[in-house]
Amino acid sequence: MLTKEQWREARDRAWAMLRKAGIVLTAEELERLEVADFGLEMLEDIGLEVLTYVNTDRVCAKEIIGFPWQICPEHMHPSVTGRPGKEETFRCRWGEVRLYVDGPASETFLARLPAQRGEYLTVRHQIVLHPGEQYTLMPETWHWFQAGPAGAIVSEFSTHSTDEADIFRDPAIARIPVVE
Repeated sequence: MLTKEQWREARDRAWAMLRKAGIVLTAEELERLEVADFGLEMLEDIGLEVLTYVNTDRVCAKEIIGFPWQICPEHMHPSVTGRPGKEETFRCRWGEVRLYVDGPASETFLARLPAQRGEYLTVRHQIVLHPGEQYTLMPETWHWFQAGPAGAIVSEFSTHSTDEADIFRDPAIARIPVVE
């Protein structure tokens, strides 16, 4: 569980990164910025800051902010109520993001695994994205990602998002954040 102060500090830090990248948010959007610690209370190591611009029945658009070396844990987007899982495209806007997906393990492994819970980061096919580069993930693809040394801002464009239905390798994860 995040305290209100932890949420506020992470939100303000994410907002500063967005401003540095030239991405403007409204005051209302700033208040909606999600700080996700995945219920692990390890926000600096495993967590994300997310702003959902739109999530309709057909499309979704988000900004994902990752602090330096912060990890979005390994997960996949399953079919939900007869609809295919989420297809998503990540486009790096600022910094560097290391994306790991199903496939043959890459020779080079740039990720920094956390001291705890690293055993749940199992896929090792590495794709490194720099500003202007993008990668599309198909539904039901196991993946995780980590911001680089300066952090990262990634725009996500996808089909309808049902984050609450995501399946995580780590059984301790709770996708929807709780702020006291």
